[in-house]
Formats: sequence, C-alpha cells, structure tokens
Amino acid sequence: MSVCEVCGNDYEMAFEVHAAGAVHVFDSLECAAHRMAPICENCQCRILGHGSQSADGRFFCSAHCARTQGHVALVDHG
Repeated sequence: MSVCEVCGNDYEMAFEVHAAGAVHVFDSLECAAHRMAPICENCQCRILGHGSQSADGRFFCSAHCARTQGHVALVDHG
C-alpha cells in the first residue's frame, strides 16, 4: 500500500501523479487537488477548471478576478 502525502492515509488504491519531474502519491482526487491545484491570487479558491494565467505567471480562477487585480486583457475561455 502507499501513503497519501497530504493526509497520510495508507491506502491500497492510492495513485501517483507525475508532474514537473516529481512523483506525488494521493489517496483521493480531493488530496491531489489540495496539493496540486493552483490558487487564485484574488479570491484564494483552488482552480480546478481552466482558469487564467497572466503574462507574469499569476493564476486566477476567472477573468473577473484577474481584472480585479489589474489584468484587464485576460478573458474567460468558453
């Protein structure tokens, strides 16, 4: 069995996520999202959908949040 790196649960159905040269082990999608999903720099929610990224590398959950932080060129994707 493998141990989830977020909650510490030793679970027989844990899974690995390979990203940016690292390997992560999780027991649920909830734990994977908690560790891997970017956080909106305006409202601090986890970005589980497409979101938006500014030219300077900042992440936002929506164009509204990006505009609130002065990134007026970002638009939501349909």
